[in-house]
Amino acid sequence: MMHSVYFDSASTDSVRRQRLYDGQIFVYSPRPSTLELCNLAREMIEEAFGSVDPRQAQHHMPVEKYVEICAPLKPKFIHHPRTKKIIQGIMEDFKCDMQKTYIDVPRLRMVTSDGYLTSGVGYAHHPHRDTWYSAPQQQFNWWLPIYDIETEMSMAFHPPYWDKPLKNGSRTFNYYEWNSVGRKDAAKQIKTDTRKQPKPEEQVELYPQVRLIPPAGGVIIFAAAQLHSTVPNTAGLARYSIDFRTVNIDDVKSRIGAPNLDSECTGTSLRDFMRASDLERVPEEIAKMYDGDSVPTGDLIFKPELAGSNA
Repeated sequence: MMHSVYFDSASTDSVRRQRLYDGQIFVYSPRPSTLELCNLAREMIEEAFGSVDPRQAQHHMPVEKYVEICAPLKPKFIHHPRTKKIIQGIMEDFKCDMQKTYIDVPRLRMVTSDGYLTSGVGYAHHPHRDTWYSAPQQQFNWWLPIYDIETEMSMAFHPPYWDKPLKNGSRTFNYYEWNSVGRKDAAKQIKTDTRKQPKPEEQVELYPQVRLIPPAGGVIIFAAAQLHSTVPNTAGLARYSIDFRTVNIDDVKSRIGAPNLDSECTGTSLRDFMRASDLERVPEEIAKMYDGDSVPTGDLIFKPELAGSNA
């Protein structure tokens, strides 16, 4: 199928959602609401690294020290009293229905250069769909670079796989187990990452691929079903970014979303989402619709205090 990238689209939220479900991608220029979130993250990052430029920190300290700084920074950002309020403001700015749109907490991520740190808190993502990680087919990812980026430190989309299944390990992934074990072990993963994660089980054709390079505070919005990966960073600078996710509760209830070609995971991340208007959680009876016949065990909700993971 044909794939399009919409730049600064004036589409309504309902039209945007349908186009995202069809595999299109939306990119928006920086605006005050998104810059506010990036500026907050930048202040926290630069405070944590002190006199060292966070983008060049890997050249000035052992990797263990870098992890020591970044591991607590991630949950600190999530728990900051301003983060959810800023996300709510972004939702209003993008004309999302505040009663129907549900948000999760924003994640702070870092991807260092030239193999300095590729595991745990700096995990560099292999080609994957977020739906392999128990994301609902209605999920949209919102991704923002905190500092300007280059193509050598960006994210790649792999459009041919939008309508082509890929053999993968999602059948062994359970979201509640990941919440209980995988995330809290992230800070221990320094040299290699041994956590069980869904990965492709056949050769992935990485090209053709699409790399979108918005300025700091710009936004890329894409469906969780999009196959995407972290470009191996060779820029000599660390990449810092924020991402958060949204779902429309009417689409969730109606099971309207992107096609599921190859995800076989169990559990659902729906309980992580909060109504944009008042931060009330997704009703349990709706989340249960996505548990199927299995009995949920483990941690049903993502705990930000264990947010040492880049996943």
